[in-house]
Amino acid sequence: MTSTEIAPNNGAGPAPAAKPAPPESTPGVVTEKSAATPPFPKITTAASAAPLTATAIAKEDDDGVNPVEFEGSVDSNHDLPTPETIRKIDSYVVLDRDGKSHTFRSLYTGKHTARRVLIIFVRHFYCGNCQNYLRTLSSHITPSSLLALPLSTFICVIGCGDPALIDMYAAATDCPFPIYADPTRRLYAELGMVRTLALGARPAYMKQNLLASSVQSIVQGLKNVPKGLALKGGDSRQVGGEFLFEPVALEVAGGGAVVSPLSPVTGGRPMIWGEGSKGSAGDDGDGDEGDRRRVSEASLDGKGEEGAEGEDKIVTWCHRMRNTRDHAEIPVLMEVLGLEGAGIPVEDDKGR
Repeated sequence: MTSTEIAPNNGAGPAPAAKPAPPESTPGVVTEKSAATPPFPKITTAASAAPLTATAIAKEDDDGVNPVEFEGSVDSNHDLPTPETIRKIDSYVVLDRDGKSHTFRSLYTGKHTARRVLIIFVRHFYCGNCQNYLRTLSSHITPSSLLALPLSTFICVIGCGDPALIDMYAAATDCPFPIYADPTRRLYAELGMVRTLALGARPAYMKQNLLASSVQSIVQGLKNVPKGLALKGGDSRQVGGEFLFEPVALEVAGGGAVVSPLSPVTGGRPMIWGEGSKGSAGDDGDGDEGDRRRVSEASLDGKGEEGAEGEDKIVTWCHRMRNTRDHAEIPVLMEVLGLEGAGIPVEDDKGR
């Protein structure tokens, strides 16, 4: 082959009209065409014109849980989980601070459990963003204000790290509510929460700047090196959300049913706690042990006892995070729960 024959293939041909083709196997060479056209799909962030789609950069998770991950803010939906999904995950296990297992269902229904339960899924236990969130939430919403509502309400928190870090997490956040761990992240997957490292805009609940929050997280990790927990905070890409569980309808004295304003009205008589083939409320001892427990551990009472399954509940409101600091803002939660101002029940506040 002559030099005149190979010259066009090297981009050095004399004819300007013919666009030269780059060598097929020349590693490390960037041509004019490749410089103008990125070899990877464009990552759309929250500031971009079009939302990121799940098919743009879908990847397989190493452990097969939450198989789709994102590298930009997620155009997430807030569709309510179906009753079928709730029944499926009822038997999934979460761990308390002592490493003891509890069914997911026992967190939101059963003996000594509030009628409405807001379950907050946070990220890993070293996440400064979520720690800021719980600190702000705890300063505005207290257990006493929730239990004073016309419909008793409570909050549970679930993280995706090692349960041995729960005590540290509770102390760092001043959280008065019970905290559990789902290291498998199966609950996150079934409830539609995804994975991303996108930071997103700074929310109102963030009281620390990013640098201070990051340094605090690093210090917490270093302190747990002797315990072997520095790398067991949980998946750093996993984001969470908030899910409100309510009875379909409430049976009240005097007959009739009072339906929660957030709950859809369904046909048929709802299942009432203590009814059914597995006993009733009066079949289970004297309950003294449960009476001696702290309020924040009330959801643990009755586990495995007859008649402790509780009434069926559905999710009437939910919010899924689109980035690492996209929890539902505190005023939104207070409105959903029926609180005003500094954690004061709406009806009580109006009467003052």
